[in-house]
Amino acid sequence: MIRDNQNFLNRVQVVLDGAVTGLSYFIAYEIRFETPLNDPTVPHLPLYMYMWAMPFLIIAYLFLYYQFGLYRSKRLGGRRRELVNIIYANAVGFIGFVSVLYIINQNDFARSMLVIFAVVNIMLETLMRNAVRYVLHFIRKRGYNKKYLLLVGYSKVAEEYIRRIRLNPHWGYEVCGILDDRVPAGTMLRGVKVLGRIANLDVILPENKVVEIAITLPLDEYSKLERIVAKCEKSGVHTQFIPDYNRVIPSRPIMEDVEGLPVINIRNVPLTAIENRFIKRTMDIVGAILLIILFSPIMLISFIAIKASSEGSAIYKQERVGLHNKRFQMYKFRTMEIQKESEEKKGWTVKDDPRVTRVGRVLRRTSMDELPQLFNILKGDMSIVGPRPERPQFVEKFKEEIPRYMVKHQVRPGLTGWAQVNGLRGDTSIKDRIKYDIYYIENWSVFFDIRIMFMTAFIGLINKNAY
Repeated sequence: MIRDNQNFLNRVQVVLDGAVTGLSYFIAYEIRFETPLNDPTVPHLPLYMYMWAMPFLIIAYLFLYYQFGLYRSKRLGGRRRELVNIIYANAVGFIGFVSVLYIINQNDFARSMLVIFAVVNIMLETLMRNAVRYVLHFIRKRGYNKKYLLLVGYSKVAEEYIRRIRLNPHWGYEVCGILDDRVPAGTMLRGVKVLGRIANLDVILPENKVVEIAITLPLDEYSKLERIVAKCEKSGVHTQFIPDYNRVIPSRPIMEDVEGLPVINIRNVPLTAIENRFIKRTMDIVGAILLIILFSPIMLISFIAIKASSEGSAIYKQERVGLHNKRFQMYKFRTMEIQKESEEKKGWTVKDDPRVTRVGRVLRRTSMDELPQLFNILKGDMSIVGPRPERPQFVEKFKEEIPRYMVKHQVRPGLTGWAQVNGLRGDTSIKDRIKYDIYYIENWSVFFDIRIMFMTAFIGLINKNAY
């Protein structure tokens, strides 16, 4: 039911987004050609020529909004993230539109109008989405169309479920109570009252006191599951089951039917498919060659600056762990003074690390020290996008301390990654990085890679955590 509500809201949002995009496009035309910005002595294309492109523009922008996660459920701090994604989507749309005009050799289409459209669209889209939030909040706050949910069993997943419902008031759900055999009645858990024992279902269900029930039993109480489901089904109350093994099985597992026997694949890795690997490898080769050509002047200047400012080789090789736990030599511009291997292995670079050279500090801050890894990509050791590779000694350490750490080695490591563009690089939480890496691995797509590359170009180059 929650998913149905979210899908309905998404469909409404798609319609509103399409309307706002079309309106913004028309307003941009009016501002550009029907105000003092227009020079009447300079001819321009008529309105119908610009409007001919509008349907294609709307479809393209709705697709971009989907790719940039604007139809996912809201989370804490969602407004800021939503605004950033709206800006990203419009920037990509602008670049794409201009590129199409260049390819078809359409020089009469005013690029200045597209700039105005991007600004207006970002503003109106943000205002519209905030207005939708306000209206939903207004409706829910007054108790309209609110659904009351009863949790059966208290566990970690119950806590997480309560948290997410509160972060998404637009779903229209409120947890009205908990039934549990271990916690005394009257106890407040995460702000929700324990109403009694699970056996109280026999009293609550006939009285129709709740609209829906969510079974959130801890794993060691699953022996009660069949009996609870039977009672709920008999009463006709809509029931959902939230398994308490989400730390083991992903949120979207791949199910198989083996002659009537359900089989769950623990990890969905799209890049295990041959066609996906081929597409990604092709993108890596083409992208690496283009980036080497583009950054060759910077790489040459960096090489000369390193050689001129300190002794030793300009290129530094360091052993890292990559695809299928295979080790490889990763290339970087040398940013530190020459040191013994035993000293280098002691730990990460920290803020104001005296080992970092003056040139190295600039290279690290701008991530330009990573550019030689483009040759690792050509060799097949790395990919443009993927989890960042780690040194062997840290891999051995983290795999014992952090659950699912080794999952990252099911794909090629990357020059940039989903964790890095979200600020997790340098001296930051390894547990948080792994969460982002696993999300990337399970949700890989060509457009996800493009999105990460685009975010890297805008925010990934300068990073406060790069020492």
